[in-house]
Amino acid sequence: MAQICVPKPLPVARRFLWMFQPDADLAGAPHHAIILQCHNADEEKSGEENLELSCAICEIRKEKRFCPAVHGRICPQCCGEQREVTLDCPSDCPYLQQAREHEKPRPAEQFDRASLFLQVEISDQFTYEREHLLMGLSYAIAQAAHKDRSLNDRDLIAALSAMCTRYERLVNSGLHYEQPLTSAAQHAVAAQVEEMLKQYREAEQKQLGYTSLRDSDVLKSLVFLVRLGHGRTSGRPKSRAFIDFLFAQFPEKESAVLTPQEAGSRIIVP
Repeated sequence: MAQICVPKPLPVARRFLWMFQPDADLAGAPHHAIILQCHNADEEKSGEENLELSCAICEIRKEKRFCPAVHGRICPQCCGEQREVTLDCPSDCPYLQQAREHEKPRPAEQFDRASLFLQVEISDQFTYEREHLLMGLSYAIAQAAHKDRSLNDRDLIAALSAMCTRYERLVNSGLHYEQPLTSAAQHAVAAQVEEMLKQYREAEQKQLGYTSLRDSDVLKSLVFLVRLGHGRTSGRPKSRAFIDFLFAQFPEKESAVLTPQEAGSRIIVP
């Protein structure tokens, strides 16, 4: 009958020492010490693999792509679900750019009709006659966005909408009423627009001897930009699609002074 060799147990003191000597030669280690060290090594290896493969957001699915917003690798599902919702996606993210290229226009039922100021009529003749005003205002809000990189489409459109409400009341009743703005970013946008309107009137006064800009013209121009913004943004909370569109029209170092040919070539109808 074959004999089974069982290693003799070491004294308690020696077994205890092996637990605190991870660098010792395992050739003379007791059987239970070798099993313990192998078991711990397997756990560490498994943990490292899970850490490398898991998404930085959900920590469940396998990571597939690098996300500059979290400075880590995430899964495609989290990328699609959290993009511009909880993530401040930079404009040069290739996955954001790809998504915008394939994004379908938002259906009409997603728009609040009141937010588009449909009661204000804007004719093609108006956009032709006031193209310089439209370009000046577009440049103003682009500059506001250049100054505050945290500004998103929602804040920008909210600031323009508040100004539309104020000018509509001014045109209809003659009353000056400051529509409350909810953030410093929106105040900055409104201030930039008002400064551009002031410069526009001063330029007209200097060149013509009078100013032809009416409050109704300002209202129509602001409504034009609001509709343009709603048409360009994705509608997600942190979307900057409208702002990126403005940046493409007005690079950061470009002058506000445009020739009539340059201005006309950039008018985009909502």
